Amino acid sequence: MKTLQVREVPEGLYRKLVTEAKKEHRSIAQETLMILSKGLHFDLAPRDRRKKVLDRMANDYKKLEQYDFDDPVKIIREDRQRDEYNFRQ
Repeated sequence: MKTLQVREVPEGLYRKLVTEAKKEHRSIAQETLMILSKGLHFDLAPRDRRKKVLDRMANDYKKLEQYDFDDPVKIIREDRQRDEYNFRQ
């Protein structure tokens, strides 16, 4: 993989890049690659695509943490007890 170095990046652009990288939970380099690939309509390598999907899944999981879901084991047990009760009658 090649290395790219960019000099004389305007301060405002750099700050915006840092902000977006933090928001997306990426490094500045990762965010720069994502922006370049989108702007050039270039598909990233499979490894990079997987990383992007995993990042998105992690973000979605964090959003779900705000909800109070019942314990699935408890729900399954209740359902089995209900089935057992209905079967006996």
